[in-house]
Amino acid sequence: MNATWQTFLANQGAQFSGDNAVQFSEDARQDVIRAAQGTIVVPMIHLGAIRASGEDACAFLHNLFSNDVKKLGPNEAQFTSFNSPKGRMLASIVLWREAGDYLLTLSADIHAAMLKKLSMYILRSKVRLMDDGGDSALIGLAGPRAGAALESAGLGIPGAELATASGLATVVRLDDSRFIVSAPISEAPNLWAKFVAAGAQPAGSAAWQWLDIRAGQPVVTQPVQEEFVVQMVNYDLIGGVSFNKGCYPGQEIVARTHYLGKLKKRMYRIHADVPTLAAGTDLYAPDFGDQSAGKVVSAAPAPDGGFDALVVLQTSSAEGGKATIGAPDGPAVAFVPLPYALP
Repeated sequence: MNATWQTFLANQGAQFSGDNAVQFSEDARQDVIRAAQGTIVVPMIHLGAIRASGEDACAFLHNLFSNDVKKLGPNEAQFTSFNSPKGRMLASIVLWREAGDYLLTLSADIHAAMLKKLSMYILRSKVRLMDDGGDSALIGLAGPRAGAALESAGLGIPGAELATASGLATVVRLDDSRFIVSAPISEAPNLWAKFVAAGAQPAGSAAWQWLDIRAGQPVVTQPVQEEFVVQMVNYDLIGGVSFNKGCYPGQEIVARTHYLGKLKKRMYRIHADVPTLAAGTDLYAPDFGDQSAGKVVSAAPAPDGGFDALVVLQTSSAEGGKATIGAPDGPAVAFVPLPYALP
């Protein structure tokens, strides 16, 4: 993270931890409560950004990612993924265009490793990949007054989900009330101040992660790298994979899973009354006995206590309606509907 931006946030009351997380309350759950009750502004330090530039940038990314980068318009964003040759997700990505460049955001804990790995594919391509964290800051806005906060700062409001608006900063609309603002470091403090003046309450990483969970949007972090094929985390349902594009790493596995319909796991939303919960934790179900039936993809404190999470689970176990965390006799989970329908 840029040192100037970090110092500014610290002066606003931000508390940083070593796991790419920030909070504005003594208890991260209080930040989540702010997200549940009103409009929040979040420094997105749990995400890292990679900028791809050069005349071959589009073709380069298109040949590596699961979505159709060539169809990405100048004012559009998309979910996409970078996968292993075995079709397992190495990174979940939100991708958009900024002028002639492409900006990729992914979990901060895998950012450096993925930048290095992607760079290995450049060879003779006319493309440059760089860490964008030193030059720009990602700010999240969410809630009923998020649009008004953008307007108060002189920024445009994209008219549709996964659309972008350019100007002093780039605004990416994720859904009805959530936006990512990619701003030059020189502008970020001023924009933050205007968002707060417009009524957005500062909140930390857990608040945004809880909103991701509520939206059914997975984020692949280091504990769950190479655990899931894209369909397992519902990427085919939220527009993160194209089945009509050319080859990319893992494409054969993804396509076979799609056309043969042999998918035994899906992602579900759950709640558990537990004191803590982390990505990578195993889930168990009666039909699998002592064998793990799934894993936690992401988790965050719930506003009313316990934890909410996205989990990949055997569909047979989910249909049975019973699963536990950590052990066959562990705490039971309650299944919560996703905002979109499962097949």
